[in-house]
Amino acid sequence: MTRPGNGTNNGYHLTIRELPHDERPRERIARYGPATLQTAELLALILRTGTEQDNVIDLAQKLLARYGGLAGLWRADFADLCQEHGLGPAKVAQLKAALELGRRLAISTPEDRPRITCPADVFTLLGVEMAALAQEQLRVLLLDTKNGVVHSQTVYQGTVNASLVRMAEVLRPALARNCPSIIVAHNHPSGDPTPSGEDARVTEQLYHAAKLLDISLLDHIVIGQGRFASLRELGIGFPTNS
Repeated sequence: MTRPGNGTNNGYHLTIRELPHDERPRERIARYGPATLQTAELLALILRTGTEQDNVIDLAQKLLARYGGLAGLWRADFADLCQEHGLGPAKVAQLKAALELGRRLAISTPEDRPRITCPADVFTLLGVEMAALAQEQLRVLLLDTKNGVVHSQTVYQGTVNASLVRMAEVLRPALARNCPSIIVAHNHPSGDPTPSGEDARVTEQLYHAAKLLDISLLDHIVIGQGRFASLRELGIGFPTNS
């Protein structure tokens, strides 16, 4: 029997239901739980349908390969994703919503929050995403009393220097969420994380402004391509006795 979609009906979309029953992600997730599914299979459940050329799992695998995994899909521009064959505004909206829910869940429960124990933990959390940015971006990590990440917020896009960065804007998220400490991070699009004089000035001003509000600035991390610099470890911008 000729399978639908193998002939001239180019409008036909292969769905998960066409897969053998025991291979369908929906049945497997119900029987064995979501942890047993591969990333492409989980993504396929969100996309639901494939194209005339690819079933939905093949489509999911191609998207993951093209964008470098879930982090790449999360960063990808909405309009760019809509141009992908097999996607459209509705599917992209579902995908973006699912990825954002996953990101929020990761930092919503105190016991499951990423915990910052050293500068390398910040790089693990933000490095891949921020190293790929075409322009400088300043982010603030809001921490709880155990250095768990409560929230990550972008506060500046563009050149990060002492004359443009308003300390109140950086500290406002911590005040709003009553967080006792923060870590700031920004990227160098050049790929070289060596701190500049402006990085030192921003750090020094932010340290003293935070102290006035009883907020601890624990570190300022500069992210480059595959590497990072901790201004606190380098003794730049922080008082020697802090």
